[in-house]
Amino acid sequence: MNTRIKCLIVDDEPLAREIIENYISRIDHLELIASCANALEAFNIIADKSIDLIFLDIQMPDLTGIDFLKDLNPSPKVIFTTAYSNYAVDAFNLEAIDYLLKPIEFSRFLKSVNKVLKLYKSTSALLELSNSNEAETNYQDLFIYLKVEKKMQKIFLKNILFIESLKNYIKIKTCDREIIAYKSISNIENVLPSTHFLRVHRSFIIGIDYIDAFSTTEIELKGIKIPVGRNYKASVKEKLGYF
Repeated sequence: MNTRIKCLIVDDEPLAREIIENYISRIDHLELIASCANALEAFNIIADKSIDLIFLDIQMPDLTGIDFLKDLNPSPKVIFTTAYSNYAVDAFNLEAIDYLLKPIEFSRFLKSVNKVLKLYKSTSALLELSNSNEAETNYQDLFIYLKVEKKMQKIFLKNILFIESLKNYIKIKTCDREIIAYKSISNIENVLPSTHFLRVHRSFIIGIDYIDAFSTTEIELKGIKIPVGRNYKASVKEKLGYF
């Protein structure tokens, strides 16, 4: 799996945060995005950044981890990290991946993370392409599954005009519909074949096959104008040719 899972730690104990931070740093598939001391701060981080997995304490000031998770809709995957065993039923009713009791050993932490990795592989948009020639041959049949309103929706790649980032969500514009899914644009970019898709802006990925015209500042596809970001002009120029 090439994509790293973006993590958030929410715990009011500095030592507990430090331990989890250390554990995350030892696992290549995990990337720590932020570490905070309370649920209110966590709300702001989730609103501003893409988070895949939360390591969440339960007993915290102002708002418990249980109530915090109830208020997230949709929520990233969650592993509870707590000193209290009596909330386990509530945690699993909220579809938590695991429930770790402090003090947490690294071996137990790793076992929990492996559950996430297996789930991530099974639910993420995975394209198994053995080589570039086979990929091109099979492109018409390639599809991804994305979670849309608690269901996994099948989307054929050949039908995607563009993808737009909406913070923690993405909007996928196809030939006949619009789909809003809970996923970051960076995660979806990692599973799209570069022969047919191009990131042209921090908020946009376009389907190359649908380009009608392009310039240094925008790309037109099916009557829709997509801006070219300043930091993406070089890659767009390299991919599409000189202006």
